[in-house]
Amino acid sequence: MSVEKFIADKISNAGQSKGNISKPIVKIGIIGITVGVSVMLLTVSIVLGFKKEIVKKITGLTSDITISSVNINASNEPEPIVIGKDSLAMIKNLSFVEHMQPTALKNGILKTETENEGILLKGVSPEYDFTFIKAHLTEGRLPAFKSDEATKEALVSETLAKKLGLTLNGKMLVYFISQHLVYDSLIKEKLIKHEQRSRNFTICGIFKTNFADFDERLSIVDIKQIQRLNYWNENMVGAYEIKVKDFENVESNQVQLQDLFGYFYNVNSVKQLYYNIFTWLDKLDINGIIVVVLMILVATMNMITALLILILERTNMVGLVKALGMSNVSVRKIFLFISYRLIGRGLLWGNVIGISLCLLQSYFKIAKLDSETYYVDFVAIEINWLYFLLLNIGTFVVCSLMLFLPTLIITKLTPIKTLKFD
Repeated sequence: MSVEKFIADKISNAGQSKGNISKPIVKIGIIGITVGVSVMLLTVSIVLGFKKEIVKKITGLTSDITISSVNINASNEPEPIVIGKDSLAMIKNLSFVEHMQPTALKNGILKTETENEGILLKGVSPEYDFTFIKAHLTEGRLPAFKSDEATKEALVSETLAKKLGLTLNGKMLVYFISQHLVYDSLIKEKLIKHEQRSRNFTICGIFKTNFADFDERLSIVDIKQIQRLNYWNENMVGAYEIKVKDFENVESNQVQLQDLFGYFYNVNSVKQLYYNIFTWLDKLDINGIIVVVLMILVATMNMITALLILILERTNMVGLVKALGMSNVSVRKIFLFISYRLIGRGLLWGNVIGISLCLLQSYFKIAKLDSETYYVDFVAIEINWLYFLLLNIGTFVVCSLMLFLPTLIITKLTPIKTLKFD
């Protein structure tokens, strides 16, 4: 054991005495680091968890990448596309593609005895990944698809059901405006004909995602219903939705698909389709960084204050060891050893408290949120051990570097100044 560490241990043990002035200051320094580390761990976990939950909801109701018609359409009803079986097989075999499914959207008016409400029907096939919807079902079941005919079962959101008085296994009458080409024998030309059509669906399930942009209007039906309403054949769909294996690479995957299709189809990532939401999520990172920086600064200032008090309280000791021949560097090491011990205690208790709170919230969902404002009804937590490790290393390094500043006062202390009053 070095002399510096031996003296540091003696000072630390002596610091436990009740008459020591520095004792409460040191405790405040440790508490400052503990609180700072706990807040940082919670901040990072909440930001990551919130972003993950929002992205999961958006991609669960839509998808990571969407292939649709290049023709611009202001409504939610893009023109149909037809992709050959060979091209579909080629897309499914791409290394980054996890799942691919056809969909189609159709605007309609849901009519009840007392209300009329605009809704958006999303047509899906048996290939559709219902994992997300199934996890958010509050009543009923998923639609039962038939190979030979279009099922008349539908899934509706709980928000829409409550608003219009819809019930499980009840009926919902929806009116549509469809258009298709017809041949006019008088002028001997094809014209676009608009006509009103209707469908009476049976509500087989009710879901709730807490995502108001979708819950207020969205209903899910068999894609065959949309195809028949639009006079499409079975190969025509509104879009193909693609789920990628790694969402972090969704933008580069989208570029690869766009290069593959050229200008024949429009290929958009979910980040492009919901740009405003993802911009908002990106800004959360800035808020998290600000909190982390502030907490590190608070912890550092507390430790600097505690170290200054320790040094000033032991000026006589500093003068004595210098008189015995100890260099300034060695004396500074004594107080740095003490500081490292205090930082270690703060980090230990900060991790214990912070990780415990994260685990409690992750498993028991204690803290709740207003889903209408935040899209989720609880504070989401994502525990990332790599980020936790980096936060601990960063806090220790910054505090250690900043603690070199108060130890500079030791170089100003001389045996003549410190021992003349003894």
